[in-house]
Amino acid sequence: MLTNTKNEELTEIFKTLVQIPSPTLSEEKVIEWILDFCKKNNINARLNDYKDVIIKVPATDTSKKPILLSSHMDVVGDFSPINLVEENGIIKTDGKRTLGADDKAGVSCGLLLAKEIANSTDLKHGGLEIVFTRDEEKNMTGIHNLDFSELEAKHVLVLDGDRLGVLEVSGASYTNARLIVTTPYGGHSGIDIHERHRLNAAKLVAELIMNIPQGVFYKDETGTITSINIGTIIAGNIEGNAGKIVQDQIKCDKYIDYFMENAITNIINTDAQVSYSIRSASIEKENELKALIQNIVKEFNEKYEKYAKAEVIFTEHLPQFERSNDPVIENVYKKATEKLGMTQTIKSFHAGAETHIYAKNRNKNGETFSPYLMGVANIYNMHSAAENIEVQTLIDGYGLVKEMFMEFNQ
Repeated sequence: MLTNTKNEELTEIFKTLVQIPSPTLSEEKVIEWILDFCKKNNINARLNDYKDVIIKVPATDTSKKPILLSSHMDVVGDFSPINLVEENGIIKTDGKRTLGADDKAGVSCGLLLAKEIANSTDLKHGGLEIVFTRDEEKNMTGIHNLDFSELEAKHVLVLDGDRLGVLEVSGASYTNARLIVTTPYGGHSGIDIHERHRLNAAKLVAELIMNIPQGVFYKDETGTITSINIGTIIAGNIEGNAGKIVQDQIKCDKYIDYFMENAITNIINTDAQVSYSIRSASIEKENELKALIQNIVKEFNEKYEKYAKAEVIFTEHLPQFERSNDPVIENVYKKATEKLGMTQTIKSFHAGAETHIYAKNRNKNGETFSPYLMGVANIYNMHSAAENIEVQTLIDGYGLVKEMFMEFNQ
C-alpha cells in the first residue's frame, strides 16, 4: 500500500505536469521540468538527439534483469492555460481545453517509481529504464528516433492505456486499402445508355463493396483481432466541382452537399475509388483478409474482362504487434494484481501505440522487445475538453506499477 505522503506526491507530480502545456513537438517546458525533477532526486536522466528523455536507474543486483517503462510527453491540445478543477475525486479542466492525462498519468508513475528506486538503500533489483517520448500523438517520431541499441531491457510496459490495470497484450496494425475501378467506355447517359459494353464504374464498385467484408473479420478471447472498415467512396466526374471550390474559394457547411447539388448525372462514369482501413493484431489474419480481397478483385476482372478493370493497393501505416511468446510480464501482472486484490483484465486493443514500434525492434543484446500496453488510471473523454481522471485510480495504478516492479525482481 502507498503511504499518504506518496499519494500526495504522485498527485502533485501529475497536477504539475498537466499544467505545463506540451502540444506535439512543443514539449520543451515539460522536458525541462522532468530533467529538473530528476536532478533534484538523484535520478540519472539525459536527452537523446531528438530530445526524448532517457532515464536509467542502475541495478543493485546485476543477476536480475532490467525492465523498461515507456510513456509520451506530448498531448492533444495547444498552449492555452490549463485551469484545473478538482471535485468528487476527479481532476479535470474548466472545460476550455484538454487535460493531458494522456499520457502524463504514465509519466507521473514513471517519475515517482524512478525516485523511489534510485533512492532506495536496501532493495535488490535489476536496472530500471524509462523512456519519455515526444510526438506520439501525431506521427510517433519520438519513438522512431529512439536508439533501441542503447536499451538493455527486453520487457517493456508502455503506460498509456485509458483504464486502470488493463494489460493489453497485442495491438492492431493500421493498413489502408485503396480499391480502384476503371472502365474504358464512358458515354452519354441518354444517347449511349443502351450499349451494354458501356459499364458504369460507380455501379461496378458497388458490386465489389457488397462482396468485400465490413466490420469484424476475426476475434478471439482477447477481443477483436482483425477488422475492415470502409472510409470513403468516390465516383463520377468530381474534378470540375473540386476545381471550382478551389478557384472560387467556396465555403460550405457540408461539402458533400455541394458535390451532390452540383453533380453531373448525364455521364456513364468511368472512374470509382473506395478507401478502407484494415486493423489487425495478427499478421496471419491480416494476410488472410488481404488474400480474400485480392481474390474478389481477381474474380471481378475475370467476369468483366475487357469492359472493366479493378485493382487493390495496400499501404501499411503502422505494423501490428502480436502477443509475445514470453510469459514473464503476464505472470508478473497476475501475481501483482492478485496481491493487490485488483481485477485482472488481459485483452487485445484495436488501435495503434508505441508498443507496435518496440515489437519490431531489438535491444542492446539483440533481443526482440516484449512490449505490453497498460493503463495506470481511469481516463475518460481523452483528447477532448471534457477529459478527466479519477484520482484514486491513478494512485492504485502507481501501486500496481510498483508491485509489478517488485514481482519482476523476485
